[in-house]
Amino acid sequence: MTDEPTTADSDIEAAIRENHPALITYITAGDPSLENTKAYVEALDRGGADLIELGLPFSEPIAEGPTIQAAINRALDAGTTPEGFFELVDDLETEAPLLVMTYYNMLLQYGTGGADVRPFVERAAEAGLSGIIVPDLPAEEADPLRAACDEHGLDLVFIVAPTTEGERLETIMSQVSGFAYVQARLGTTGARADVSNATHDSLTRLEEYDVPKAVGFGVSEGDHAAEIIEAGADGVIVGSALVDIIAEHGEGDAPAADALEAKAAELKRGARRGAGVDVPEPEQP
Repeated sequence: MTDEPTTADSDIEAAIRENHPALITYITAGDPSLENTKAYVEALDRGGADLIELGLPFSEPIAEGPTIQAAINRALDAGTTPEGFFELVDDLETEAPLLVMTYYNMLLQYGTGGADVRPFVERAAEAGLSGIIVPDLPAEEADPLRAACDEHGLDLVFIVAPTTEGERLETIMSQVSGFAYVQARLGTTGARADVSNATHDSLTRLEEYDVPKAVGFGVSEGDHAAEIIEAGADGVIVGSALVDIIAEHGEGDAPAADALEAKAAELKRGARRGAGVDVPEPEQP
């Protein structure tokens, strides 16, 4: 096992530890447009998101369920490109650090189009991103990306599945920085009605590792967030429930932004409730 990467200067880890329990949100950049995405990110920031993941659309998103696949298709149909994505990030001003979530081929094809991830990582750092999540990159093959991220001060986040254990778990945890993305259940992303029992087992399995743990895949309500934090997680990750809000509102950015802000606030209250913090419900208008 190699030494775990240092996270002493990690904006991501600091955001989770300082805002514990953390709310991590995901939306797809370019859904339904990059201009809308800017308004949505700022709304999530106002609502209490402590970290914000932005999906860079890729045509074969193997880890995603129907909700996020549809969002990715809408973003691609709108003409979202990697450079357009980076220009969006250049223009964003948020309290919450930003991460990009995308697939390895997007990294390889950026810039020169050769088998080199460094141009993508360099541009990500230049734009102000704090970390990268690549669902289809095995930890055993991550050394080039890990080195590029270390060189440019970005965290590299890995997803830990409910079935991950033994030597493979050791390998992942030797590569991860920022936080470990704990997959709540097997399968793809998507809002669910309950919290999987696998969540508790996964958090117990990861207790010995000194890196924050955040649980995603299926989280959609404040009560889910409370249960997950109570089980020992440092944060909750919510994506499909937010993407559903965007889809419901179509092209209009203001109603969707208001709804996203309110949903983020609900989820943050739930997370804090799970940590034993007495959080009053908002007054009804």
